[in-house]
Amino acid sequence: MTATLLEGSSIESLLGKEAEDLLTYKAKVSKDLLHLPGPDFIDRVWINSDRHPQVLRNLQQLYGHGRLANTGYLSILPVDQGIEHSAGASFAPNPIYFDPENIIKLAIAAECNAVATTLGVLGSVARKYAHKIPFIAKINHNELLTAPNQFDQVLFADVEQAWNLGAVAIGATIYFGSEQSTRQIQEISQAFKRAHELGLVTILWCYLRNSNFKQDQDYHLAADLTGQANHLGVTIEADIIKQKLPENNNGYAAVTKALGESYGKTNERIYTDLTTDHPIDLTRYQVLNCYCGRAGLINSGGASGKNDFAEAIRTAIINKRAGGTGLISGRKTFQRPFAEGVKLFHAIQDVYLSPDIAIA
Repeated sequence: MTATLLEGSSIESLLGKEAEDLLTYKAKVSKDLLHLPGPDFIDRVWINSDRHPQVLRNLQQLYGHGRLANTGYLSILPVDQGIEHSAGASFAPNPIYFDPENIIKLAIAAECNAVATTLGVLGSVARKYAHKIPFIAKINHNELLTAPNQFDQVLFADVEQAWNLGAVAIGATIYFGSEQSTRQIQEISQAFKRAHELGLVTILWCYLRNSNFKQDQDYHLAADLTGQANHLGVTIEADIIKQKLPENNNGYAAVTKALGESYGKTNERIYTDLTTDHPIDLTRYQVLNCYCGRAGLINSGGASGKNDFAEAIRTAIINKRAGGTGLISGRKTFQRPFAEGVKLFHAIQDVYLSPDIAIA
């Protein structure tokens, strides 16, 4: 496989001072505890589960498509930002993506495993593309047109609509920690049950949302809190977990201090025996909470900025070395010229294809 990443710049040059540390670090928790990605992942991990044979077939279709086919890793284009952030905020940098067909074309050109987007986007081009790339239909969203803005994931579509347009999976978001989280958990648990009955894979965006999580640091990105969100996600039978890359830890203590009263429950050994402040250890704790990798962890690529290639490569290396399953990359790819978006996807994929980047 051609290492397109190395055309003009090496991984080391992109990572800068972090290169040696990220590429050689030995994780605190042994990889022997994990169910690691690999070509036999479905047969090795999922075959004894309660998942319907058609779910297993669709899982295999996800893992068996694109440039990372049959490696056990996933590279996915997600475009739900037209609702989550507004179409103007999302597509003004590159107006071709107001036309939903170009979203699908980018995922195909980039040789992604799948494209995750809205009912409307997929429904508008389903007959032309449903057999050419796996569809993930995102069924709930938070919209920012209500004044004042509110933050609540509500259903925009149902499982039957996703099945009818040829999707292999549904995606959903739960804002764990929010006032609405109990209702969202109940809604998505029922949606996932119905999806599995119809043979669809379930993917959960396990995001945190509560103003109390923002203190001296943004603890929406804390390993202990995001890890628990992941654990709640696999409890309602998410087959794949999407989570933001952790940047800190000790969220329970910070929120307890902010509230002035007890918050949740944790254990000191999380911080002494299971994690350090190293990003690979923090991400491995997220993987541990995905039933030790039985449900694959895909991390999100984040917002577009000046150093997208370096940031995306860094995230991919951390995810892979921690035992994760891949990257889901949206704004960094579609908010730039089409060819550059493809190049960025290929650079990310090169990390997962490289035998020199091993599990920590």
